[in-house]
Amino acid sequence: MKQLVSSICLLTPLEILAKANKKVTGVLFLTGLIAAGLCALAVSRGASSGHPPCENPANVLMVFFTGNELGALKPCGCSGGQLGGLDRRSAVFNTVQPSKRMIVDTGLFVAGDSEQDLIKFDIVIQAFSLLGYDLVNLTEEDVETAKNRGLLDSIGSLLNVISSQSGADVNVPSKFTKQLSLKERLVAVTVAAFDAESAPVEQVGKLFTPQTGLETVNILILNRRDADIIASIAEMGIVDCLVCPAESDEPELIGDPDERPLVVSVGRFGKYVVGLQIRAAKGRDKLKLSYLAIPIEEDLPQEGSLVELYKAYQQFVKQANLLEKHPRFALPNGLEYTGSESCTLCHDYEYQKWSTGAHAHAYATLEKVGSQFDPECALCHVVGMEYEGGFVSEEKTGHLKNVGCENCHGPGSEHNRTLGEGETTEPRSACTDCHTPEMSTDYAGNEELYLEKMVHWREPNAPCNVKE
Repeated sequence: MKQLVSSICLLTPLEILAKANKKVTGVLFLTGLIAAGLCALAVSRGASSGHPPCENPANVLMVFFTGNELGALKPCGCSGGQLGGLDRRSAVFNTVQPSKRMIVDTGLFVAGDSEQDLIKFDIVIQAFSLLGYDLVNLTEEDVETAKNRGLLDSIGSLLNVISSQSGADVNVPSKFTKQLSLKERLVAVTVAAFDAESAPVEQVGKLFTPQTGLETVNILILNRRDADIIASIAEMGIVDCLVCPAESDEPELIGDPDERPLVVSVGRFGKYVVGLQIRAAKGRDKLKLSYLAIPIEEDLPQEGSLVELYKAYQQFVKQANLLEKHPRFALPNGLEYTGSESCTLCHDYEYQKWSTGAHAHAYATLEKVGSQFDPECALCHVVGMEYEGGFVSEEKTGHLKNVGCENCHGPGSEHNRTLGEGETTEPRSACTDCHTPEMSTDYAGNEELYLEKMVHWREPNAPCNVKE
């Protein structure tokens, strides 16, 4: 694994860009988005829908926030309507020229510490560098992972980082400031991280110092979502925007949008980018802030370098042989998986009907996109991968490719041995084990339509008898 880590770390952004042989794309696709968002919440495409800008974009600054990737490098891809993907973010970021924007990630790169999570951790860091992030916040979990992998210093060489975590072995600042020009004003945008569990709220005042001759926007990333803490910080009158931990996939505007601080969360799994718009008020009044939630939809153009980075990730997963290392449970009562073809002796009609459906070709959809070696993807495209004797690889267990008879009916060894006298038993998969809102966005509410596509039994068998 150490050798694998080294190979990932040596994959520099310039090398990925050279491999992609493309410049950044998506600049033009959303050109009108930010200007249109000044009039309404940015849930439509200003450039493509013809919304006239109600204010000159040159008079607006934007702080883009992402966070809580939790290892979601891209959507599942098995159905339409999915949100997210690191490779589509630049289409949003590039609607604002670099001199007018700041891009910040609030942290929590991966969901755990599995071998696959550790590979993803490095990929996320590379992605942030390629996407031109100005600042990345390291949560406690991010710091711990980076330390264990010896990457804490190398992250700082690629990106500006902050963290609320401190200690002799964590030499990371707690704040970062970028100056931006708004009309004839210079605006100092300071982003700081605060650990509300280990430090008194009064310490927040020390994070933000007055900027002589500059207007300021002070943003605080909290590691706790606590109403009392938020209220105490608000009373100080120092912070303009509070970013709280997410409690749902969708971002939130918490509280009154006209009050300071503006309290927001950025959601999870990279489905949205949150925008904090900064506009000049009339005269010398305080700057105006407003909130946008921008969905990362599948019709946004992909950035070539990020596409190549994901291909590199797929290769690292293959090299790490994660399919064969996937944790497996023992099947009960000595049962074994036998493969769908073993059912043809008694169920040839059902087998032939099944073989014409999408389930019978589920593995090929993974091969088409290069994800057949990714256990997170393969799990729903093969038979019994969570169990001993289930799918391991195409070479070793090719008869268990695709969504076959034993996914729904259970292991077939005893049923086959007794020529059908012994009924199939658990473990069985239900439709909703794989057709989740995350992986199959249009399944809920359309169950009957999905069922019609996979009927392979002689009528009038009821749908409820499919597993009998």
